[in-house]
Amino acid sequence: MNKEKNLGAEYFSLALYAFGGLGLEILYAYLIEPAVYGHGLSDFTPMQSILHWIMTCITWGIVAFFLLRYAKRELGFTMNTPGQKTKLWQWLTSGLLILIMTLINIADVGELKIYHEFKKMESLEFTFQHIYYLVETILFTLIIVFGQIALEKWFKRTNIPFGGILVGVTWGLAHWFTKNSLLIGLEGIVVGFLFGTAYLFLNRDLKKTYLVLALAFIL
Repeated sequence: MNKEKNLGAEYFSLALYAFGGLGLEILYAYLIEPAVYGHGLSDFTPMQSILHWIMTCITWGIVAFFLLRYAKRELGFTMNTPGQKTKLWQWLTSGLLILIMTLINIADVGELKIYHEFKKMESLEFTFQHIYYLVETILFTLIIVFGQIALEKWFKRTNIPFGGILVGVTWGLAHWFTKNSLLIGLEGIVVGFLFGTAYLFLNRDLKKTYLVLALAFIL
């Protein structure tokens, strides 16, 4: 029992490290870059935004690499569940999640999110922003995955999207502060729960979950 609890604590720490990795962007956006440029994030030029995304992606990529390497080497973590194939109903359910997220994004910006951003940005800026989205998805997916494993080991329940709840109250609520909107924070909790549910529907397969969450996030 203690071994399982200790293993759960290790995975929970990794989930928090993933969240902390996401939080490193705050150092760039609200401390370092404003001091260098002399103005805040909202006044960044397109090139300054691109440089911000590049630095952030490199940082997040390094964090994700070391978290995954530690989990695989020290804890025996695997990215998929051997012998389990994803059934049609599971893909359809994941497709429904993407649709729900797309509708939420449309409600936020008034049209398809990816199209909205394509219209208002130059092609280079649009490209780097979406690379940024893809790398961000890696880390919040790791919060879900590691958090799910940790809390399942602690509470011995496998049918509750613990990882989704955790990502909702960390990554989701963080948007309350960065976007200065309680509504966005509450939306983040709901979205996080849906993302965590998708992980369970996809047989806890990290790669497939990442693919679905990336599409849901971008669209």
